[in-house]
Amino acid sequence: MDHQTRSEPEQVRPDQLQPAPDTEPTARARMTRRRWVAAVSVGSTLLAAVGFAASQVIKSPAQAAADTKPPAADVLTAPVERRVLKETVVLRGTVAAGQSVTVAPVASGGEGAAEPVVTKLPVDAGDTIRAGQLLLEVSGRPVFVLKGELPVYRDLKPGAKGDDVAQLQNALRNLGHGTGNDPSGTFRAGTKSALQAFYAGLGYDPRPAVDDDGEAVEAAEEGVRSAERALEQAQSAADTAAPSPSGTPADGEDHTNTGGGGDAEARRAVEWAREDLQTARQNLADAQAAAGPMLPAGEVVFLPGFPARVDSVSGAVGARVTAGVMTVSAGRLVVRGYLQERQKGLVRTGQRVEILAERSGTTVPGKVRSVSETLDEGQEQDGTSEDGSDGERAPAATQGYPVVVEPDKPLDRALARQEVRLTVEAGSTDGKALVVPVTAVSVGSDGKSAVTVVAADGTQRRVQVRAGTQGDGYVAVVPLGTGRLDPGALVVTGIRQAPGGGA
Repeated sequence: MDHQTRSEPEQVRPDQLQPAPDTEPTARARMTRRRWVAAVSVGSTLLAAVGFAASQVIKSPAQAAADTKPPAADVLTAPVERRVLKETVVLRGTVAAGQSVTVAPVASGGEGAAEPVVTKLPVDAGDTIRAGQLLLEVSGRPVFVLKGELPVYRDLKPGAKGDDVAQLQNALRNLGHGTGNDPSGTFRAGTKSALQAFYAGLGYDPRPAVDDDGEAVEAAEEGVRSAERALEQAQSAADTAAPSPSGTPADGEDHTNTGGGGDAEARRAVEWAREDLQTARQNLADAQAAAGPMLPAGEVVFLPGFPARVDSVSGAVGARVTAGVMTVSAGRLVVRGYLQERQKGLVRTGQRVEILAERSGTTVPGKVRSVSETLDEGQEQDGTSEDGSDGERAPAATQGYPVVVEPDKPLDRALARQEVRLTVEAGSTDGKALVVPVTAVSVGSDGKSAVTVVAADGTQRRVQVRAGTQGDGYVAVVPLGTGRLDPGALVVTGIRQAPGGGA
């Protein structure tokens, strides 16, 4: 039987055996080399970083000077303009009527009269009123409004004279009540008749000028009658004592022993009786002149124009009259404002004004009607901000100078009591002029004013000028000498430092 041959492991002789190589020292050597390479790399990096940091801190003198040198300057310029320059003052004002009156009537009465009470109030706030209209009734007496500029300050009675009497006469005539032949400014029979008719139209009886139920006139009339009878008696006695054409007294008696004295006495009695009658008639005329209707100061309010307006009503029917019952206003609407101390010297009567109603954007031209010289203390001051921009409300002030602006055409009545912006033209150039920003004008060491013109290539030249009107940050200038300044030329207004400068 065949058997397979099994291979036997090869036998190695002892002399053929060799020791294995020593690998441990070789690995340590490689590790040491790697560490040295890493250390050198890290050291190089650190040295590079330290060197960069040192370069940022430690600079050469030349580099330090270069870093601290000022940045290049940027020249600010503005063009020269040719236009009309206006100097303006901007402030705020309130639209109000030309005249506002507080109605505070006082009912007249004798001793022991009750305190006045409102007994009728036919108008309300916002109502439009006309001349001759009843405003209210106080203790049964009317208070009405008439047209006139002068405020009432006294009772107007028959025989009175003055401008206020003339004002009353004009008001009555405007309402259709003629004053007859009365001279202007004299309260006589024609004015009495007109006043009586006016009161009757309102449904009231006027107060009598002499509150005696006509006793003074009656007494004067009785005096005239007595004087007339006395004259008749004296004349009859004189006629009796006078001799007839035949030389005998008219009574047939013999008066030769009287020496003619009776006739003379009779004639003197007649003369005295005539004088007494003349005096009695004058007394009657005076009494009649003083009698009649009067206009009490407490029953009338004079306003300069109509239609007028009831601004407010603080009273009510049944309320006691201790102060103003209502406020009424009339006349053309004007604008009232207050000037600050710094503004007052620039604003004068007659200057042109632009009135801007900011809510509607409407502008109306006008003029300054008056500027008060008296400081009005305790007022809230309106005006421009310190930079004069856009008429913004200035901080509240404690004083101001009242100014009144009158529009060239009537303002809308809806603007009453609204705030508006006023731009006052305080000054203006005479026609078009060369205009530059105020900051473009400088004063040299010689005290002369000049502007610096910048050419297209950047070169600069100074032009001596004479400064004129200023307004809104600009000034009108006139070149002097041989200097030339044309519209459109650029002038230096300032220097702006470029960003990023400084050490």
